[in-house]
Amino acid sequence: MVGLKVGPIFYKIGNGNILHSFFSTVAYNLENNKWGSRFPFIMEELYYRSLSPEKVDLASEEIKKIFAELQEYAPSMVIWDIENLSKRPPWGDNIAGTITSLDNYFYTSDGENLSVVFDKALVTAKRVNKEVLVYSL
Repeated sequence: MVGLKVGPIFYKIGNGNILHSFFSTVAYNLENNKWGSRFPFIMEELYYRSLSPEKVDLASEEIKKIFAELQEYAPSMVIWDIENLSKRPPWGDNIAGTITSLDNYFYTSDGENLSVVFDKALVTAKRVNKEVLVYSL
């Protein structure tokens, strides 16, 4: 179980594969396969370390831009694992008809769009002046 942690608050995402797929999809499709080249706060700082409170506003702008740009990509453009581009999601192409682009492809195990979880965590981090980190339970 992975999620985003802000102080003692844990925003559940679910299986780590879905979060890695999100980051892989962003790097491959939006950063021309150059991880962190366009979105360093989300892709480098948050993914690999932690996002300091001073950088939350910059990361919020990045995540908004990421999801806006993912609207332009068909669900078939999902990248399950950037280290192995032949890997496919366990469900293959069998997705809900409501999934129309990559911006609404990624959901938590609780059925919440990943963009909502990022937004909640970043808003909370700003409010309580705490870092955000990817955390595994």
